[in-house]
Amino acid sequence: MATAPEPPPPPAAVAASGGPRLLLATTSQKKLIELRSIFAGLPLTLITLREAGVDTDVEETGATFRENAVLKAVQYAQVTGLPSLADDSGLEIDALGGEPGVRSARYAGPDATDADRIALVLARLGAMPDLPAARRTARFRCVMALAEPQGLIDTVDGACEGLIADAPRGSNGFGYDPIFLLPELGRTMAELTPAEKDALSHRGRAGRAARPLLERWLHESAPLPRS
Repeated sequence: MATAPEPPPPPAAVAASGGPRLLLATTSQKKLIELRSIFAGLPLTLITLREAGVDTDVEETGATFRENAVLKAVQYAQVTGLPSLADDSGLEIDALGGEPGVRSARYAGPDATDADRIALVLARLGAMPDLPAARRTARFRCVMALAEPQGLIDTVDGACEGLIADAPRGSNGFGYDPIFLLPELGRTMAELTPAEKDALSHRGRAGRAARPLLERWLHESAPLPRS
C-alpha cells in the first residue's frame, strides 16, 4: 500500500524570513520542518519545491549519500535558477553490511511505508539469533550539498551513532527513528522532543555544519556597496 501524501506545513512554517532566496530541495514535509528549525535565524527566505513550481523528482542514482545530495542540489538549482540546498541521508547498520544505506527510503520497495521498512530491518536482524544487543550498532548519516545554477559550492555531513532496538518505540520523528536507540539516553530517536532531535540527529549536525557554509555564501554573494 502506498504511503499517504504528507500534509503541507502550517502557514507559519512557510513564512518568508527575508533575505536572499534559498531552495530547500526536498519533497518531504517532515524534512522541511526540521530544516527550517535548524536554519532559523539566518537572513534567508527559504523556498520549497512546491513554492518554486517544481513537481518533478531528481532520480537518486548515486552510490553514496554525497553523490545523491550533489545530484539533487545541482539539478534543482539549474531547473529553478535558485541556489539550492539538498540532503541525502539514511541508516547504516553494521551487522547488515551498511544496509539500508542510500536505499533507506526504498529498502522494502518503492511503495513501502515506514512501518514496512522497520519490519524488514527487524526481521533481518532477528534472523541473526547470535547477534548480541551491543553489536546492533548503527548510525544515521546525512550529507548536505549547496549549489548554484553554475554548479556545486560545497558539501557538509553529519552522523549520529546508536543501536537498533528490538522493537519500535516512540511516536515522534519519522523513518527509522522508532528503532534507532541512543544508548546514552536510553531512548529512541522517536522518543525525543523536536528540540532534542535537532541537537543530536545526523540532520541537525549536518545543518549546524552547513550554517557557516551558508553564512560564507551569503557574504560572498552580497552586492558590493555603492561608492
